[in-house]
Formats: sequence, structure tokens, C-alpha cells
Amino acid sequence: METKEVKYLLQRYFNGESTLAEERQLEKYFQTGKVADELKEYAGFFGGISELSQNERDAQLEEEIMDFILETESKEKTKYRRLWQTVTGIAATVIIVIGGLLFYQQGDQQFDDTFDNPEEAYAYAEQTLGYISAKYNKGMTGMASLSNFGKLSEAAEPMQKGVRPVNEYLKMVEKMRKD
Repeated sequence: METKEVKYLLQRYFNGESTLAEERQLEKYFQTGKVADELKEYAGFFGGISELSQNERDAQLEEEIMDFILETESKEKTKYRRLWQTVTGIAATVIIVIGGLLFYQQGDQQFDDTFDNPEEAYAYAEQTLGYISAKYNKGMTGMASLSNFGKLSEAAEPMQKGVRPVNEYLKMVEKMRKD
């Protein structure tokens, strides 16, 4: 490139009228090392600009590399997340199936008789009901001391009504036993 042409491009550059292609021509000219003596003062300036543009290119390259890395990591995380969801879904299904089978097998078992003799069963039931009745009556006598608390006795009344048939049944059993 001739010195006259370079001077013209420099003038356009410093006036802010140069195009990107003209600026690249100037950068290339000053990077060749074959610079006219009268233009050597601009060599450092355009060398610095080319370094800056190289740094910009490096920054862009760095950003592109980081974007690629982040995208790859995201894909891997998504892959592992899907794998984890699949594995946990399968495990949950297996647990539900095993639980259902165990429940079904236990549901088929009949209740075993704990007494071979019905008279023993009757005596045991009578003893248990007597025990419950005694505890209930003891609690009710303790509640009698709280009779001045009207609300409390009103709250216990439904319970007393519910236990009356049990007490009557026990009395009837006692009569049958004595007869």
C-alpha cells in the first residue's frame, strides 16, 4: 500500500469517517512491519488497537467456551435428573407391588380361634367385661365427687348410657351362672 493512500485512510480514520474495512486495512499495514518512516509514529497506536481487538476476540471465544461448558453441564444434569426420576419411579412401583402382595396374602388368612372350648371363651369374655365394668364404675364413683361440676357430669352421661347395656348384660350373666 502506498504512503499517500495510508495517509488518506489515516485522515478518514481520525475524522471518524472510515469504514470497518478501511480500519482493517490500516491495521494490516501497520502489522506488516514495512511502514514508511514518516508513518512509524502511528504503528504503536494501531498495534495497540489490534491487540485490543485480539483481546475482544479472546473474550468472545472465552464466552463461547463458557456457554458450551454450561450447556453441556446442563444437559448432563438433565440426563441424570431423568435417570434419577426413572429409578425412583421404578423403586416406588416395586415397593407398592410388594406391599400389595403382602397385604393380599395376610388378608387371606382366617382368624384363628384362641380357645378350643367355648365355655373357656365365655368365661374369659365374662372376666374381661367384668374388669372393664369395675374400672368404669370406679371412675364413675370418682366422678361423683365432682358432681358440683354440672358440665362434667353432663359430658359423662352419654358414656354412662353406653355402658348400661354392658352392666345389664353382666348382671344377666351373673344370674345365669347362679341358676
